[in-house]
Amino acid sequence: MQKVKLDNTEGIRLNKYLSDAGFCSRREADRLIEAGSVTIDEKKAVVGDRVFEGQRVAVKGKQIAPEEEMILLAFHKPVGIECTTDRKNPDNIVDFIGYHKRIYPIGRLDKNSHGLILMTNDGSIVNHILKASTYHEKEYIVAVNKKITDDFIKKMSAGVYLTELKQKTRPCKVEQLGDCTFRITLTQGLNRQIRRMCQELDYRVVDLKRIRIMSVELGKLKEGTYRNVRKDEIDKLLGRK
Repeated sequence: MQKVKLDNTEGIRLNKYLSDAGFCSRREADRLIEAGSVTIDEKKAVVGDRVFEGQRVAVKGKQIAPEEEMILLAFHKPVGIECTTDRKNPDNIVDFIGYHKRIYPIGRLDKNSHGLILMTNDGSIVNHILKASTYHEKEYIVAVNKKITDDFIKKMSAGVYLTELKQKTRPCKVEQLGDCTFRITLTQGLNRQIRRMCQELDYRVVDLKRIRIMSVELGKLKEGTYRNVRKDEIDKLLGRK
């Protein structure tokens, strides 16, 4: 499938072009443009520029052409790997996977957590999954440092006010699995949300594993390995079924 379609009259915003081409996120694209690293037909670009059919886009002199094929991988991230594309970081997820084409993570899973993370070269699917208003589900298994009470489950389910972020989390599904373990399904992705929620209720997370993102399940995928996301899973991700 052709990922970047250029309109002869309106073109496409440069940051979206770079994102859809699988080069980087839109935010990172804007940073590169502001730093003077991006050109359109050999001329230095500015934020807000548009790309039209037939134009040559380059980053630091290297031409960026749209990918023909959408890549979407389900990866079982180990503890200690960081969801960053910064190759200067020795624990970056891109070098760990070693995929033969440029890919980047959709969202984040903090360094001390493990489980499912999606990797792609397609900016449009990133925006679809991360859009906060869509209430997309992400499911986790969590172990904490002491026995779980009914009050803890009730408060986690109702939403917890996070002092550091100055906001209350959305109501969510929480199910106790054992004395110190529970399953939680979130529809938002605040920074270190589950850890912060537990901390507010005087609990500490000792293990956090993401087992599902929308229609994609971790299943029996071994830690440190990846698989291609199936077509039926992609159709569900994009609301085609």
